[in-house]
Amino acid sequence: MSDFQYEGDTELLEKLQRNFAGKIVRKDLTKRIKEGANVPVYVLEYLLGMYCSSLDEDEIEAGVETVKRILAENYVRPDEAQKIIAKLREKGTYTVIDRVSVHLNIREDIYEAEFSNLGIKQVPIAESYIRDYERLLCGGIWCIVQMEYYYDEADKNRSPFLIHKLTPIQMPSLDFDEVKEARENFTDDEWVDVVLRSVGMEPLQFDKRVKWLHLARLIPLVENNYNLVELGPRGTGKSHIYKEISPNSILVSGGQTTVANLFYNMGTKQVGLVGMWDCVAFDEVAGIKFKDQDGVQIMKDYMASGSFARGKEEKNAYASMVFVGNINQSVDAILKTSHLFEPFPESMGNDTAFLDRIHCYTPGWEIPKYRPEFFTNDYGFITDYFSEIMRELRKISYADAYTHYYRLGNNLNQRDVIAVKKTVSGMIKLIHPDGKFDKESVEEILRFALEMRRRVKEQQKKIGGMEFYDVNFAYIDNETFSEEYVPVPEQGGSKLIPEGMSKPGHVYTVGHNKSGMLGVYKMEMQMTAGNGKFEKTGLGIDREAKEAVDTAYRYLKANAKSISGSISLTTKDYIMDVQDMNGIGMTKNLSLASVVAICSVALGKPVVSSAVVLGDFSIGGTVMKVEELANTLQVCLDSGAKKVLLPITSAVDLGSVPAELIGCFNLIFYNSVEDAVFKALGVE
Repeated sequence: MSDFQYEGDTELLEKLQRNFAGKIVRKDLTKRIKEGANVPVYVLEYLLGMYCSSLDEDEIEAGVETVKRILAENYVRPDEAQKIIAKLREKGTYTVIDRVSVHLNIREDIYEAEFSNLGIKQVPIAESYIRDYERLLCGGIWCIVQMEYYYDEADKNRSPFLIHKLTPIQMPSLDFDEVKEARENFTDDEWVDVVLRSVGMEPLQFDKRVKWLHLARLIPLVENNYNLVELGPRGTGKSHIYKEISPNSILVSGGQTTVANLFYNMGTKQVGLVGMWDCVAFDEVAGIKFKDQDGVQIMKDYMASGSFARGKEEKNAYASMVFVGNINQSVDAILKTSHLFEPFPESMGNDTAFLDRIHCYTPGWEIPKYRPEFFTNDYGFITDYFSEIMRELRKISYADAYTHYYRLGNNLNQRDVIAVKKTVSGMIKLIHPDGKFDKESVEEILRFALEMRRRVKEQQKKIGGMEFYDVNFAYIDNETFSEEYVPVPEQGGSKLIPEGMSKPGHVYTVGHNKSGMLGVYKMEMQMTAGNGKFEKTGLGIDREAKEAVDTAYRYLKANAKSISGSISLTTKDYIMDVQDMNGIGMTKNLSLASVVAICSVALGKPVVSSAVVLGDFSIGGTVMKVEELANTLQVCLDSGAKKVLLPITSAVDLGSVPAELIGCFNLIFYNSVEDAVFKALGVE
């Protein structure tokens, strides 16, 4: 006998037994038997629910032994199929556990069963089973079947296999109204804990944020045509749910697939995985590869509309798409040099049209690496029962749930709105399957949905530039008209340009690196007594960057007196350090900012607060306009700048900059190098 002592929430357990008798199971029993039997979790838990739903430890142990015996004697292993068929022939009767699917033989007008592991087909089955267990016709269910063998010499065409009695060991049907009524007896927190235990996790080990991120993994199973991405460190259970928990989802490992396998086979005229499963998950996104050239294009079409065209007709399907993969660096490092879709193959990760179809990007890096105590020993729903609840939830929608209380801000386009609505609907189904919720819980879900979609949009902005500038997602209260903005945690808090006055000689600028990426650069100057030496550090071996800084110093040697008589380039030594704040490589757009930095330290006057100095000039003093002005200003905004110094020659390009972006800054125009220095130092 086991020495198990129940240590969980007895009040919650009593509620579960009162409302879901025979549909809950102790999850540590699943782990015990799963290690020795290669049957799906949902089959195992159904048997455990039948024989081990008692609280009496002796009865539970007896039940576990019964389940083990049933599996040992009756479960059909594919490699032993012929041995069992031989036993059936010898004895005339035998009981098996196998996955049974049924189809109608139109020529004979009879229903015929097919046994998956046993490998036999065209076994006649009584119509009464079809009426009672409709799922036999929908891909099949696992059953305990008492079989008989009778070979009729007179009718050699008839199958010798007969079904004497068939008992499903998956939920044959579900009364969803019962679930709705029972949900009213649980608090929100209790229900979330039960859902997490049902998928094998122990909620007491997680804070609320991590619990919700686990719930987000289930949205593709309750919402039709939902596209989710989760990238994070290894060992955080990203693919566990889609492989083990639901009989309605499939995990495509290795990533390589074909259009015929995934969508539609023109030869056999059969719909692929998206027509057969509720959710198709791709493990290791880095390896996703279509053998067909048009694979990604068809996937984009399907992810946007839930349909795809093959041959002469258009096909509809309802499967959700999930992409899981590993991030190998810290998120901070990736955001400085690249974007969060970097692990995807280039045909997807740099295609903003593909990324625009993703409804939710779950931050997998916020989920801790799994340890043994993260897996529950407490009671949860039998996996198959919970899977049926999730499947039933796909038929309803709560997409408009928030519209009674809130409306969305003007930065969200049509695809953003669809994504937010789907995430809201999915989270409400998981937390409030009865459809009863209040304003406070809807607001929490709406904020979560906006953040998950904004994460996608922020990466699009990094890849596609100004086309995706409108990332400031917000929602507006219908009663008070107050507008709340929703940030993305990994973007906020790390403003490169601090508020307030900086030290003299400290200047920020924004420029392009060699590959055309925009980044923020900081100059720090030191001045000592000397004889006019000028040293520069931080530029590495970049010849163009060194030339830009030298141009600035030579220009000042010739023109310093026109700025101020107190600037001395003969009795002082200057040291300049240039820092690449984003770690993307050095820029050559440094000349004007260098002049401002040298003058600032020479005069002991700091640059105006929270300012970025933009622009370049030639050795003759001709000021050049800023390239890619809109994108440059967006980088200034993201970096925390409040004021921007711009050459007057760039004024003509302001028409290409969105008004909302211009409104974020105090723009200060200058028409010459000297004018730029005066305005940067706040001198009239």
